Amino acid sequence: MDELTLEREYFARGFSAVVGVDEVGRGPLAGPVVCAAVILPLEEERRILGINDSKKLSAKRREGLAEQIKSAARAYSIAQVDAQTIDEINILQATRLCMKRAVEGLAPPPDLVLTDGNMTLDISLPQKSIVKGDALVASIGAASILAKVFRDALMAEYAKRYPFYGFERNMGYGTAEHIRAIREVGICEIHRKTFIKKFWDGSQRTT
Repeated sequence: MDELTLEREYFARGFSAVVGVDEVGRGPLAGPVVCAAVILPLEEERRILGINDSKKLSAKRREGLAEQIKSAARAYSIAQVDAQTIDEINILQATRLCMKRAVEGLAPPPDLVLTDGNMTLDISLPQKSIVKGDALVASIGAASILAKVFRDALMAEYAKRYPFYGFERNMGYGTAEHIRAIREVGICEIHRKTFIKKFWDGSQRTT
């Protein structure tokens, strides 16, 4: 996917700054949910080839595209909501908050917000949700790439601080290795306690 069809349609209707928003990390047992918002340029000569749903791209390809997106974007913003907040308000509300923060972090601000999935944000701007938008809409796909690359790098850093869980491999998701580590050594401060009740005995590492 490298078309900007929908963004250009809205531009023709009078919207001059259409932003795509997506999230990464709703399902993991540990780490934040991360959201990105991207306003792509509409000029043909600045088009970025190869944008797609980040899950359909190799890590190397995502990283290369992320650099292109950051360089070419009219604006982009990345936000995160931590595990403690996810536990307090639930993952759906945490994702909505994260997307809102990403949108509010844009400069210049957008005038239309396109979100992936079926997500309504607490913002005053016009917005539209698009199911499978990360695979259909270039700006949403670009946001998914930035969010994924940012979160993967963050989890790799957490792996250095908490080497028991294999975060550099599982990115916080509930692999057998990760679940076994929780059972053997307890949890760390970036675990989502509401996600691990079935196999966590209440123990927690302090280092």
